Amino acid sequence: MATPVLTPLGENHLPIHEAPARRWSIRSLALLCLAWISLQLCGLFSPGLLDDVDSVYVEVAREMLQRRDFITPFADGIRFFDKPPLMYWMAAASMKIFGVHDWSARLPLSLLVLALLIAIYALGIRVFASLTPQHPDRGGFYAALIMATSIGPYLFTRFFIPDILLALWMTLSVHLFLRILDEIAANPGKAASRAACWAFAVVMALNVLTKGLIGLVFPVAVVLVYLAATRSLRLLARMRLASSTAVFLAVAAPWHVLAALRNPAIGQARGWFWFYIINEHFMRFLGRRIPHDYGQVPLLWFWLLLAVWLFPWAAFLPAAIRDAVAVLLRKPDAIAANDSSASGSSSGIDDRSSRGDARRTTLVLAIWALVVMGFFSLSSRQEYYSLPAVPALAMMVGGLLAREDADPESDLQSNPNAGPFMNVFPNSTIAARRSALLANLWIVLPVSLLISGVCAWFAWHSSPPPPGADIFSLLHPHPEDYTLSLGHLFDLTGQAMGLFRAPLAGVALAMLLGGAGSCLLRWRRHYFAANLALAAAMCATLACAHDGLRIFYPTLGSKPLAVAINQTLKPGDIIVLDGEYTSGSSINFYTRQQVRLVNGRVNGMWYGSFWPDAPPIFETDASLESLWAGQRRVYLMTASSDRAATLARFGPVFVYAESGGKTILTNRAH
Repeated sequence: MATPVLTPLGENHLPIHEAPARRWSIRSLALLCLAWISLQLCGLFSPGLLDDVDSVYVEVAREMLQRRDFITPFADGIRFFDKPPLMYWMAAASMKIFGVHDWSARLPLSLLVLALLIAIYALGIRVFASLTPQHPDRGGFYAALIMATSIGPYLFTRFFIPDILLALWMTLSVHLFLRILDEIAANPGKAASRAACWAFAVVMALNVLTKGLIGLVFPVAVVLVYLAATRSLRLLARMRLASSTAVFLAVAAPWHVLAALRNPAIGQARGWFWFYIINEHFMRFLGRRIPHDYGQVPLLWFWLLLAVWLFPWAAFLPAAIRDAVAVLLRKPDAIAANDSSASGSSSGIDDRSSRGDARRTTLVLAIWALVVMGFFSLSSRQEYYSLPAVPALAMMVGGLLAREDADPESDLQSNPNAGPFMNVFPNSTIAARRSALLANLWIVLPVSLLISGVCAWFAWHSSPPPPGADIFSLLHPHPEDYTLSLGHLFDLTGQAMGLFRAPLAGVALAMLLGGAGSCLLRWRRHYFAANLALAAAMCATLACAHDGLRIFYPTLGSKPLAVAINQTLKPGDIIVLDGEYTSGSSINFYTRQQVRLVNGRVNGMWYGSFWPDAPPIFETDASLESLWAGQRRVYLMTASSDRAATLARFGPVFVYAESGGKTILTNRAH
């Protein structure tokens, strides 16, 4: 008999039994790749970059490539330390290979979304293979499919922000942590392998280089909370902490050290350490960052939006959470009795192993989600800050759908160890089918029909706008909401909906067929087909959403104006933005020219403007008037209706181009 070892939840039982063959399915991978291609790869080329962080971060990568300085980020020639460099490095490398294009800058993010889907798939196979021995990848497939076709992960990869990468690094970290626990359980008295521990350290370092110190806080918190909850903190001594710390520092520290050395405090300019570490991390956490150029989502909405980001699969989340809570609250003796009765065994080596594996999985996923949501509940938060928690919830729902998809009798015949594992859940296969059907019937179907009806009503009743109408003329701007990433949605009016008749009709049809079709298929016990039908409906819905973004683009980005400027731009001409940098930052990227800012020494440009080498890009109303009266041609992008009349006193004013409520004025005729 093997020597008993301390395993999760403080129980003395034998090493975890050998799981069923963890086979990767070519069909599953092909379906995931198909969803990725339709939603991510096809969206690379349109629309253009958005003004604000999307084009700002891509411009930082372009200037890194142009300057050949990969330590100090610059935007429009100004030091810009809002984020760590990994996203910039990836975009710069892609533009070096494929040329400076918006699609080449977006490509690494899109590829890493695919990596996230595969990582979730692999983790799902590790933790759910025992649920469906005939289809050991089913839980992982469902979890990855949920991540691919949910609203949040798709919506927040439409612009170049790093938060989806946190979801990738967290998924890999949790997978490696579970592998470390398995190695410790299988080798009593020995440390986990260097490969697993060092890989965990590398992933954590990449997390830090993606979004800063939370890349360290989140995985470490998951490990410590789990070990504390299971009274297993002593296992830290077997995780090669010294060598793993050295590996982490070898990857994460060089950029931080070089950035600090190359950017010390000079004159009025505070050094890198103050802005990046103190201001950008600790002061942001406390809501006191300078400048305060971001919004704050109310706490209740932050939690409620998590369900929106997981739509439509959030319908199955209550049952999955109910099962998770029940598994964690049930007494081990009661579980053992149920397992022994189900398997006909009282000794139950495999019973205890399966029970520990199930409870461990449930606990890790719960801690993962709660660490992320709890951290941002105490700090500043945007709508998309919950993204790193979404894979954990997708895994929970994937496990429920995998149990629904299992065949209890045939699974027990092919793998007797599956019975105790499934019995540890109050929702056995039969109960899981009932829960999923009720969720489909009472949540998915009504909500999808409601969305379908609303979209169909707008598509039918909205009047087509006049030919050539600018979308901005049909909107009702709410600038006070623009500090939130989705603030522009509040600008929509009933009149503007006429521009979106085609995508609205597409969403109406997709939701109707997806909601009703998945419900009918699930009713007839075609569980796999029901989930594929819902995923296909979401692919169509999200494709229509992308088409809507393309229609909305003129108010969100300035690529058409930049293209117009490039047609006549000559050396010595000056491009000026009337306001802060983010009002037209995509102009900077598409013209490849430094732009000047009128009254724009604020927000993202504020910190870098104090450095002695900051270029003279900051204009005032008076200096703009002098430029306008000078000999050089000036292109001024403005959203002000009064600017033309003001400048007419100092020189001729010509309207050069207009788009999305923004106008290019110039002081020279075409």
